[in-house]
Amino acid sequence: MAKTDTRDIKATVNQINELADCGCEIARVAVPDSEAAQAISNIKKKTSIPIVADIHFDYRLALESLRAGADGLRLNPGNIREPEQVTEVVKAARQRQVPIRIGINAGSLPPASKPSISTSKHMVNIALEQIKLLESLDFDLIKVSLKAFDVPTTVEAYRAIAAKISYPLHLGITEAGLPRAGAVRSAVGIGILLDEGIGDTIRVSLSAHPCEEVNTAYEILKTLGLRQHGPTLISCPSCGRAEVDIIGLAESVDSSLRDISQPIKVAVMGCVVNGPGEAKEADVGIACGRGKGAIFRKGKVVSTVAEKDFLKALMAEVKNLLN
Repeated sequence: MAKTDTRDIKATVNQINELADCGCEIARVAVPDSEAAQAISNIKKKTSIPIVADIHFDYRLALESLRAGADGLRLNPGNIREPEQVTEVVKAARQRQVPIRIGINAGSLPPASKPSISTSKHMVNIALEQIKLLESLDFDLIKVSLKAFDVPTTVEAYRAIAAKISYPLHLGITEAGLPRAGAVRSAVGIGILLDEGIGDTIRVSLSAHPCEEVNTAYEILKTLGLRQHGPTLISCPSCGRAEVDIIGLAESVDSSLRDISQPIKVAVMGCVVNGPGEAKEADVGIACGRGKGAIFRKGKVVSTVAEKDFLKALMAEVKNLLN
């Protein structure tokens, strides 16, 4: 999701294009008022990926966003509750063949009819009610999300809804936090569901630049073998057997790989226990020893280099392989 003020067209365009460059495939923008809704038209002219309008409280902003050319809507049933208002939006979306995500958050649920009901079950019930309303209007371009900060609640809700509907599911752990803890929380929740075959799109929610969210999302997908995007770094954690600064080398390699978009596995290993084996399994790797290291390419040693040349030699081999 773009984190700029949508009314600031230049800043929003720049951020969406930056997101597209790092692999984002759908961008969502906040629509707090009419000016933001109208800005979507100009934003779309200068960006290349679909734009989803994030709507809360005022259904009329959804109608304005549709007129401005939004490629999708996210509606929160927790704060747009009047069926007649939803109906008006759905009719306009159906006319334009624009999909709607029923975006449910645990933090903004309408009151439950039974106080004892679990949060996850309440989320599922609200989603099913909204789906029933949309289907009654002959609308089936539906996607559903049921996000919470609590991972067990989120997983429970998605498992339950997946057993009841066939519509696409958008996964996420909402308000996951700062990058270190938020990436772990997101990886656990989203990863569990994806590994069970649940989920069609994902968004990682971090208190960070949105490209950090995209990068974390791709790491989750790569770890599960679902998508390949950009480099995968395999690096030794280092221990008392290491005879070089393997952590510093791994950090330098990671920094040098950031501008590469092609999928490639690069190994940075620090001793004879697992080093040669892991380096052989990578596309390009280095197994480091005292004062020197062996450079591997597709399982074969192609050179031995001095410690001062580790980074330069490894990145040269990466470049040679990609070219």
